[in-house]
Amino acid sequence: MEENSVKNEYIKFWFENGILISRFQEGVELDLVKIKELIRIREEISRGEMQYWLYDITNLKSVSKEVRDYADRYGQDYLNGVAVLVNSHITKFMFNTYLKLNKPKVLFQVFANKEKAVEWLLEIKTENTKL
Repeated sequence: MEENSVKNEYIKFWFENGILISRFQEGVELDLVKIKELIRIREEISRGEMQYWLYDITNLKSVSKEVRDYADRYGQDYLNGVAVLVNSHITKFMFNTYLKLNKPKVLFQVFANKEKAVEWLLEIKTENTKL
C-alpha cells in the first residue's frame, strides 16, 4: 500500500516496506528544472532521514548529460542506497558504463527486475542496521 506519497505532473514518490519508491509518468524528458524539483521532493519526503531508494526510470524518455552531472553532484544526499529500475538490458548496460566512469557516493546498482531491486535494497538496509 502507498503511504505518505508525494507527486507532481511528472513523478510520484511513496514508501513501501520502508523503501522509498519513485516512478515517472510516461514519456518524461528530464531537464535541469525537473531534476532540481525531483531532488527537492525526494529530500522533502525523506524528512532528513537516510533512505533506500528504488528509482524507477522505466517511463523516462530522455536525460541530458547536464541532468546526469547535476544529479551526480547534488542528488545523493539522504541516501544509503539506490536501485535504479530500467526497462531494457541496453539501458542497463549504458547505465552501468556511465557508473564505472562516474562513481556514485552511495551504494548504487541497476536492475531490470523490480523484485530483485527491492530485494537488494532490503539486504543492504538489513546489513546497515546490524552495524
